Formats: sequence, structure tokens, C-alpha cells
Amino acid sequence: MAKDLFSEQSGDYASYRPTYPPVLVESFLPFVKERKLAWDCATGNGQAAVLLAEYFENVEATDISEEQLKNAFPNQKVHYTLVNAENTNFKEKSFDLITVAQAYHWLKFDDFHKEVIRVAKPGAVIAIWAYGLIRCADKEINKMLKNFYNDTTGPYWDPERKYVDERYETIPFPYEPLINTNFEINYEWNIEQLSGYLNSWSSVRNFIRKENSNPVELFRIALNEVWRERATKNFTFPIFLKAGKVG
Repeated sequence: MAKDLFSEQSGDYASYRPTYPPVLVESFLPFVKERKLAWDCATGNGQAAVLLAEYFENVEATDISEEQLKNAFPNQKVHYTLVNAENTNFKEKSFDLITVAQAYHWLKFDDFHKEVIRVAKPGAVIAIWAYGLIRCADKEINKMLKNFYNDTTGPYWDPERKYVDERYETIPFPYEPLINTNFEINYEWNIEQLSGYLNSWSSVRNFIRKENSNPVELFRIALNEVWRERATKNFTFPIFLKAGKVG
């Protein structure tokens, strides 16, 4: 079973996690034979699922976190289900597209691959993507973010985080390659928005459980010294995408 690392902070996840640009989905859509049914696995609060609903007749969105699904974006074309990604009740050869956004590295790769082979139509497409460490246009704040990521919360990341740091270049992906490309998401955020996003990190929740304190609170104090409270800064999320054909 995949890890459930985000139930506890599902509210922050829904409020502060970035949404995905349509160009990302449109990059692999030409390889999808039909647009009848898509499966967004480990959907979280449904950011990717509602985007897929713009292109597909119906979308199945699954997650193992009941709290995440309670915060999911409603959409008439999206059906949310609480189920393990590696063992679903979907019919064989059902899906034209399977996606995993910001969660593939948490799955049990071999078991999930077997499930993908079972439920995908012949020649279906699977697309996985994630975003790496957020960057700030302000060099001083960007340096502080790197230190917070590497030094403060670094020891509290689960081992699977390495695949994100390596931009999914080393992650198991046993499918015929179609696309391996990059995108960016840009935001203008104030301190409160950045803090909310940082509080959604699994490493921060691990830190809180082990140390009984929140590292984001001290980090915010340090940020206040170089950042006026109501000012906004430009932030960028680097996205890396892999898409392949299910054989």
C-alpha cells in the first residue's frame, strides 16, 4: 500500500498546493487514442482530476486519504473513491489515460505497474509528474528556502523524496517512453501563502511529530526580517513530466 502522508494537513494541501497548467495535460493528449475515461491515481484533493475533466468524458479519482477526499474539488465528471492505488475494483482494460501527480514516488512500483497493466486499455497512456523545490526570485529568500529544505527539514523527509530531488530521472517507469519534459508554475505569494504551503510538506509534519514544534513558525520569523508582511514575491515551481505507453 502507498503511504498516506497528507491526511493530517489536508486543509493546507487544498488551500496552498499549486494547480497544474493546461499545457501540461495538452502535451501528452495527442498520444491518447480516446478521451472516454481517465484515472487520476493518488488524486489528493483533485487538482489533476478536475483538469482532466476538461478533456475527458469521465474521470475516476482515487486516494487512500479520506481527509484529502473530503477536501476534493467537486466536479460532475469526476468520481472520487477511497481505494488503494495498487488494488482497485476497476474493470480490466477500462482506461484511456492514467495519471499520477506529485505522488508516483509514494507508490509500490511493482504492484502499481501490475494494476496499470490490468486496467489500462491496449495502447493507453500513463503520465506522471511532480514539482521540485519552490524557487523565489528574491535571492536572499531563495537561499533561506534552500536551507530550510536541506538543513531544517532535510532529515525529516521520507526516503522516497529522493526521486523528486532527482527530478524523476531515476524513478522506475516500465513503459514505452513518449515524453520527458519540463514546465513551470508561477505565483505571486505573500508570507502567509508561502507559510501555508510549507506547512503542507510531509517533512514538516514529521518534524512536528518528532520534535513537538513547528519549524515553519521559526522560519517565518526569520523571513519577516527580510520581507515586509504584506508584500508579495514571485515564486516558481519547476515541474517534470514523464509520459509513456502502456504495453
